[in-house]
Formats: sequence, structure tokens, C-alpha cells
Amino acid sequence: MEKLRKAVNEIAYAHDHRKLSPLHRSLVPVLSLASSLYNLALSLRHSLYRFGLLRRHRLLVPVISVGNLTWGGNGKTPTVEFIARWLADSEISPLILSRGYAGGDEAKMLQRHLLGRSVKIGVGANRAATAASFIEKYGYLDPSTFSNRLFIDTKRSMHCCSEKIGAAILDDGMQHWSLQRDIEIVMVNGLTLWGNGHLLPRGPLREPLNALRRADIVILHHADLIPEQNLKDIELMIRETKESLPIFFTRMAPSHFFDVRNFNSKKPLEALCNTFVLCVSAIGSANAFVQGMKKLGAVYVDQLEFSDHHMFKSMDMEMIRKRLGELEKKFCSKPVVVVTEKDYDRDPDIFKHLDPFEVLALCCELQLVPYRGFTEDRFKKLLKEILEHKLQGRIRK
Repeated sequence: MEKLRKAVNEIAYAHDHRKLSPLHRSLVPVLSLASSLYNLALSLRHSLYRFGLLRRHRLLVPVISVGNLTWGGNGKTPTVEFIARWLADSEISPLILSRGYAGGDEAKMLQRHLLGRSVKIGVGANRAATAASFIEKYGYLDPSTFSNRLFIDTKRSMHCCSEKIGAAILDDGMQHWSLQRDIEIVMVNGLTLWGNGHLLPRGPLREPLNALRRADIVILHHADLIPEQNLKDIELMIRETKESLPIFFTRMAPSHFFDVRNFNSKKPLEALCNTFVLCVSAIGSANAFVQGMKKLGAVYVDQLEFSDHHMFKSMDMEMIRKRLGELEKKFCSKPVVVVTEKDYDRDPDIFKHLDPFEVLALCCELQLVPYRGFTEDRFKKLLKEILEHKLQGRIRK
């Protein structure tokens, strides 16, 4: 199954199928048929919502959706965390709604990162029902007081937020049409964009590109790894779909490592200097992870890549051990394994089986990259303006 997933992923991001292997090319007709059926089901589902045959729920609090048009690696969860921190520090207790896919690795990471802040995390496929249960338990913030709190001095008010829920954040919410939203933020992976431009499973697209018209804000992720001319080209491409769309730029900034055998350990980024590294990951954008590691001073960086959200098993550990043995023999030095936080949170114990090799988890934080006037302050100001406008409309009703 893992080999099939990798083959499908390679096809999805290959712009010229003539360069694919004969085996991969033989899969294209089957995937094309599946994409056509997917498109038909997508159109039918969209029509059912448009004509009111499927119900769209409205929460008592404003909803910010953070989603994307393609599968994984777009920076959704770090952006959710960034917005949740901002709201909590503005005395607005946010509720993060996660579907809890593949063991809930993203929800677990969010819980660790936001510990001590008035942020609640609800996990479940029916996010309207999850939100309703949290609102019933904790209550909700009066919309008329919401906008005033957004202008509070966050340094003064940090961690003083009411338990009442003030806003909901939909993690991976763009295709979750059953819940109405007040802001639609669409993440775009700047390194891979939309692959071959086809819908699932022949391509990585969950919806056609014209779905960008629903967006209020686009965030181009991994902007620091993209040449400036390419940034301009991507910006023009997006504006061809919706000219007035604000586009912000983000990066994942490494902060430190911790040893998987001791979560409380903290190692500086310099710990990788003059080492031989094996990057092991099961995330949506493994190339960005590896590129980041190469900047930290390692002598040599190798990688083992698994499909997004892959649940590591004993046989995977044996494969990793085999690669580590090959690297140790080649360089006459014991290599270091580096994993992402998401991989660690999926199963905190599995990587301990790689003893005596050192296994480090990389910690990163999302940063907005100032580019052509699109700064972090401008992003927050725009969120405030959109939320105020939507809330005023609610109050008038």
C-alpha cells in the first residue's frame, strides 16, 4: 500500500507523464477515471449544499477556516496555532476544530504548543456537533464585545482570557461545507503548488482552482525556499483567479530539537553541525523538511520519506535501522535521526526502538515573511477588519 501511495504521489506532481516509469504511466488511465468520478461526486455534493438539500450549520461564534486545495504540506496546522495564539492573547478563547485524522497527531501537537493558554481543542469528524458540545459546556462570548477585545494590549492581557468560547478555528476546513465560516483562509504550498493540475487521485487537487474565488485570504507557505521571481509568478497566477485577493507569505522557522526519549530535553539547532543526518518523515511536504535540515550545518543529509500521516510500525523501524547501518558504514560515524513533531506525536514511543541511535524531533514555529508590505501586523489587522464586518452584520440581524 505504501508503494502505491508513493506512486500516486509521484504521478500527481509530475508535469510531464512521459518522464514517468512504464509502471506509473500504466496507472494514469485508472487514476483519470477515478478523478472523473470524484469530480462528479464533488459537483453533486456542491449542488446539494447550494440548493439547501444539505444543511449548513451556523455557530454562535465567528468561524475562521484554514484549509487548502491540495493534500498535505500546506502549513494549515501551524497557521491554526498562530491564529489561536493571537486570539487567546487578545482575551478571546478560541476553539480549534480538528477532524483528528490518523491518530490525531496534529491535535496532539497543538495541545502541547498551546498548553497554558485559554485554547480548547475539539476532535471529531462532525465538527458542528463537536463545537455545539463545547459551547454548551463553556458558553460563548457575546459578539458585541468581540471586536473591542481584538484591540487589547496582548502583552498585558496574555493568559487572562475568559473560559467562554469567542471564536472557532476550522483546521483543514475548506472542504468542510457543512459548517458556515466568516473567514476563508486558503494555504498554498509554494514548493509544489497544484502539482499536475488534476483532481484527486490523478492529481493533488481536492477542488478545481476556481475554488480560490471563495477565499478571503491566501497564504503562500514555504516562501523562504522559493526564488523571488517564482514568488511573483505564483502571485500573478493566483490573482488571475481572484484579482483582489490578499496574499501573505509564511515560513517554518526551526527553533530547537528534543530527544524523543525525553520530551523535556532541549537541544540547540547547532547540535547538527558536523553530523550525518537521516531525515525520517511522514508529512505532506518532506522536501521542505529536508531543505531546512541542510541549512543547519550537517555534513550529509539523507532521507526516508513515507506517505502523509503514515503510522510507523516495527517493520519501518527495521528499514530505518538498515539505512542507518549503511550510513554508519559509509561515513564511519554514527548518524543522527531527525523526525518532525507530527511524526513524534503520532506515536511518541515508536522511535525509541532505534536505540542506540540518537533520534531528535525538530520543533518549528510559523512566521509571516514580510514581503511587499504584507506583514504580520497587516495580516492581523485584516483578520480584525473582516471579523468586525461579519459580526456587525450578525448583530444587525
